[in-house]
Amino acid sequence: MNGRHVLIVEDIIDTGLTLSWLVSNLNSRGPASVEICTLLRKPDALQMTVDVKYVGYDIPNAFVVGYGLDYDERYRNLRCIGTLAPAVYS
Repeated sequence: MNGRHVLIVEDIIDTGLTLSWLVSNLNSRGPASVEICTLLRKPDALQMTVDVKYVGYDIPNAFVVGYGLDYDERYRNLRCIGTLAPAVYS
């Protein structure tokens, strides 16, 4: 990775903990740059500051499914992104 530009593409950023670790790990390998792109970000759920260059949508801190996001292997193939009622996953 030395000297290369790295783009991390995420579906959703919740707490930012894993992403923060990943960015730190990648930066230790000498890239020219590390940038992040995400479809969805939950600002109210963030526990770590993560510099995200490209954000599709900032969303509320709710459980989202559809368009590849799932709950218990279900709802992944929905053609839209929606929220689950807490009664479904509680």
